[in-house]
Amino acid sequence: MKNGKISESVLKRSVLKQLHTTSDRILFKPAVGEDCAVISMQAGDQTKLVTATQTFTLDVSDKHVRANCAVYDALNNIYAMGAGPIGIELALLVPTTENEAVLRETVRAIDAVCEEAGIVVLGGHTQVSRAVKNIVVTVTAIGEACEQALTPSSAAAPGMDVIVTGYVGLEGTAILANEKRAELETRFSKAFIDKSAAYIDNISTAMEAASAIGAGVAAIHDASQGGIFGALWDMAEASGIGLDIDLKKLPIRQDTIEISEFFDINPYKLLSGGSLIIIAADGTRVLRELEKTGQNAVIVGATTDSNDRVLISGEERRFLETAQTDEIYKVFN
Repeated sequence: MKNGKISESVLKRSVLKQLHTTSDRILFKPAVGEDCAVISMQAGDQTKLVTATQTFTLDVSDKHVRANCAVYDALNNIYAMGAGPIGIELALLVPTTENEAVLRETVRAIDAVCEEAGIVVLGGHTQVSRAVKNIVVTVTAIGEACEQALTPSSAAAPGMDVIVTGYVGLEGTAILANEKRAELETRFSKAFIDKSAAYIDNISTAMEAASAIGAGVAAIHDASQGGIFGALWDMAEASGIGLDIDLKKLPIRQDTIEISEFFDINPYKLLSGGSLIIIAADGTRVLRELEKTGQNAVIVGATTDSNDRVLISGEERRFLETAQTDEIYKVFN
């Protein structure tokens, strides 16, 4: 199989179809596009436990990059579900070639990100293994939400506005600028690379999610692996809707375009932590709320009652493909 997140067909065939145990305490069963588990703790209690798990496997040297991506890739799922995080469970697989000092610095970096996010490390597991060649970080974020505030991907309906916040490909751009600096210096200035590398501190979606939920939304999905194209597909698949998306309206920074061109990758299929897809009946109202806190957001299209997920660029119309392996794995092969 290919490196990275498995394809939708493999997920459905070899993972989801193998899960047969159900529980009336679980609000949403495992499905494409639903990244959180929502659990009822006791009958009649409107407060739900929300969990989400993400694994960061890229072989990066910058511990701050690893920590930010590992923690926020999980937390952003919690924010997108309308929940407030409490803390994380942390699992570390460490190769035998690493020393204790590297482990200590890695944990210290993760703890610093948690402090910034206002959460704690609740527990976890750490193991040294010959099965890995670099540190692998798995984060399970744990939060809580009132049932009425939940914003699952499956709640999107036809005839609604599609909003994208932040900038697509931002997380991948930051990782590449931090980890592939020597290669990028053959074309770009130090100032250009430094600016792109600093985006790693802008991948939390806590503020955007809170502002949007306060304005009234149907569904939110965070864009991470597979980029904005993958996230749009997953959102549509979860809710069984179609999409009409104006490609030219998708918010993207020029340095993301230039760095993607340098590595010959598609920026719309690149790690997009820091960006949310929001589905709302009144997108303009949501934009006003986001603008109050200085958040970048654009209405990029609408949901439809067909099965077609369409990308529009001027007179050209083409179909969105099922979520693909993230482009960053072409660089970190």
